[in-house]
Amino acid sequence: MSEQKFRVESDLLGELNVPADAYYGVQTQRALENYKISTTHMLDYPEYIIAIAYVKMAAAEANARLGVLDRKIADAIVAACKEIVAGKLHDQFPVDMMQGGAGTSVNMNANEVIANRALELMGHKKGEYQFCSPNDHVNCAQSTNDAYPTAFRYTFVRMDRKLQASLQQLIDAFRAKGEEFKDIIKMGRTQLQDAVPMTSGQEFNAFADNLEEEIANLQRNAVLLTEINMGGTAIGTGLNAVPGFAELCTKLLSEFTGDEFSVAADLVEATPDTGAYVSYSAALKRLAVKLSKTCNDLRLMASGPRCGLGEINLPPMAPGSSIMPGKVNPVIPEVTNQVCFKVIGNDTCVTFAAEAGQLQLNVMEPVIAQSILESQTWLMHAMDTLRVKCINGITVNAEHCYEMVKNSIGIVTALNPYIGYKTSTKVAKEALATGRSVYDLVLEHGYMSKEKLDEALDPKAMTASHELLK
Repeated sequence: MSEQKFRVESDLLGELNVPADAYYGVQTQRALENYKISTTHMLDYPEYIIAIAYVKMAAAEANARLGVLDRKIADAIVAACKEIVAGKLHDQFPVDMMQGGAGTSVNMNANEVIANRALELMGHKKGEYQFCSPNDHVNCAQSTNDAYPTAFRYTFVRMDRKLQASLQQLIDAFRAKGEEFKDIIKMGRTQLQDAVPMTSGQEFNAFADNLEEEIANLQRNAVLLTEINMGGTAIGTGLNAVPGFAELCTKLLSEFTGDEFSVAADLVEATPDTGAYVSYSAALKRLAVKLSKTCNDLRLMASGPRCGLGEINLPPMAPGSSIMPGKVNPVIPEVTNQVCFKVIGNDTCVTFAAEAGQLQLNVMEPVIAQSILESQTWLMHAMDTLRVKCINGITVNAEHCYEMVKNSIGIVTALNPYIGYKTSTKVAKEALATGRSVYDLVLEHGYMSKEKLDEALDPKAMTASHELLK
């Protein structure tokens, strides 16, 4: 086995060995040694790497057009960034997502990889930074405090599109079941007590409509992420960036990515501001809350098979017990519930991290980035799993549902317009006490004719309230 070769690089703290074939440099190497914290790294989020490459590409081109950066160097930087956008060198972004320094290690990881690839494109060796420097050239007119948040804002935007696509597919799956089950009568419930009849189709369409609201909510909050602070540099005053850089860099980022970005009105205000992350994280939490509630309902409706509600059947995915033969658990809704709990917890983390900002910077942005990216990723995977392994295969026990409707006290509610609430209550009380049906008692007491009663208690009529009194 051959010995690994190194090159020596130096920074403020001194010299350090860097693997000779690595495109990253000394500051990334220090981050690898300093931050062995989590199990997630920048390379685990390709969209993150692509986003920061776009940011560096726009900055280099803007600096070249403004006469700040030599065109040959800028072209090499842009070319290196394009390779990264195309999926190359992603394994050269190994830094831990959890780190101190307000994201400096992420920013320098990108600067070093881009610089070393640009050097190769210009015919130089890795580490010959006099020809293309991570700081002087790739990071020209930038600070971690504007390039880093711009990169993860754009990452959230890119991930949000994937998240919305997964959500829409789940909504479509619920709606397909709504159509499939549109003629199946069942009992609706409030406070876990019999309420009034409905159709299983109405129930599944309600799941779809409830989740569809979250598409618009995610879109509203994702827009907030497209306001960026490029050109603010360290604290928003624009030190080391020439006039016009903020506007041109933002314009070029929009052109390169095809997404529309805008310059923050006040870069000093925008640099420490984390309001957009709080709002977007809250939108993820709201989706998680609704998704978890939906899974709770699925588990309740599928409870049984003999001693629960037993209204629906979830596809069996795994044996449910190591001791109870024949038991099959609702494992897919269960895992989705747990993902939702994690997203809710991540939102709390984002809230605390946003609150912890001080003066002209919030140094807690790394955990904000990690939490939101994790929430987006887990939600996508959970919704895809729920759709494919659960919703698509759900069946309804139609006869059982209909029998429960016929035997329910809840159908007496439909008689209120005909015999009044007081008399309906009397019938319900007697039915509960005797075990007899509402139907028989109403006829026996002569409250309604059989013809009128049949019309009023037609389950299909009771599922459409606007038809009730016609």
